[in-house]
Amino acid sequence: MDERMRFVIRLKDGETMASLCREFGISRKPGYKIFERYQQCGLEGLSDRARRPFRYANQLPESVEAAIVTAKREKPHWGARKIRERLLRRLPHAIKTPAASTIHAVLDRHGLVKPMGRRRSRAEGTPLSDGLLPNDLWCTDYKGEFQLNDRRYCYPLTVTDYSSRFLLLCEALESNREDLAFPAFERLFHERGLPRAIRSDNGVPFASPHGLFQLSKISVWWLRLGISIERIRPGHPQQNGRHERMHLTLKKEATRPAGANILQQQAKFDVFLEEFNHERPHEALAMKCPAEVYSASSRPYRGIPEPHYPFHDRTVMVTSCGRLCLYNKKINLSVSLAGQAVGVKEVDHGIWLVSFMDYDLGYIDLEEKTLQPLQNPFGPKV
Repeated sequence: MDERMRFVIRLKDGETMASLCREFGISRKPGYKIFERYQQCGLEGLSDRARRPFRYANQLPESVEAAIVTAKREKPHWGARKIRERLLRRLPHAIKTPAASTIHAVLDRHGLVKPMGRRRSRAEGTPLSDGLLPNDLWCTDYKGEFQLNDRRYCYPLTVTDYSSRFLLLCEALESNREDLAFPAFERLFHERGLPRAIRSDNGVPFASPHGLFQLSKISVWWLRLGISIERIRPGHPQQNGRHERMHLTLKKEATRPAGANILQQQAKFDVFLEEFNHERPHEALAMKCPAEVYSASSRPYRGIPEPHYPFHDRTVMVTSCGRLCLYNKKINLSVSLAGQAVGVKEVDHGIWLVSFMDYDLGYIDLEEKTLQPLQNPFGPKV
């Protein structure tokens, strides 16, 4: 206000508008505006004014807002969409009923919306097979990360054959990201063929805590290849005890001391893998070496076969954001299934069954645009 007062006083003393505006660092338009406010309101016109608009173009009438609040209090368990339908039937046709999103905002502003707690899908174990023959069951995990001499961390990805104890893979990776695990498994499948099942824990990248049924992109890939997935129960590493025992030997013989960098550490892993498979006898194998018992899989890796759903009404591709688009309606499914083809079949009016490969995932309600998952097809059987 003091700056504006000095500006007006000097202007009234006869100084020109242009010179004063240059000195005060403003253009002539706000200069004339300041002087006009002084002429209209006196000194009060030089004080700061509120920036709040005089009116809101889309503000709800008070009567409509009161009707929304009243309807919610009458029906406390109803949501915005049902309350909107109630208003459509009760309010005169001359009054425009607001959108469901506006009704929700009004209810939230009045403290009538109860925030929903975040739903967390709890990880569960799956049925575990016996793995009696080579390639019936592979076990995979990351041995705990450790620091190399170049101060970078190494994340060893390991895979063993359950029956023969054969160490199939020991890969030194820079992290446990999916994009690093995919090529490692693909090379292994090219070299050894495909197993019937793979057992892992519930951590990434083998499972996703936020995915449908904890499916991750890599476990979806295994299912596409015809590989069953097995997961141990959380907090029960003994269900993967043979693999964990191999990790103990790996830690003692190949990580102490650690390598200078990833390449040198991988060379140490290669030496360990050769010795573990071909030289080190195993008591559970009657003192045979794993290489004497193991043989490559009879199921070669030939890429991903296209899924077929002959008993469904249609095949739908899941979008990159994990949605199904059905009759111009978008239903959230799972990002882990992005780019995958799923089968849908109408089982009732507006109710569709969604299946992926041989697994039924849940029912879609087109009216509500929601997915009601079925019992976890990969979880424990009752």
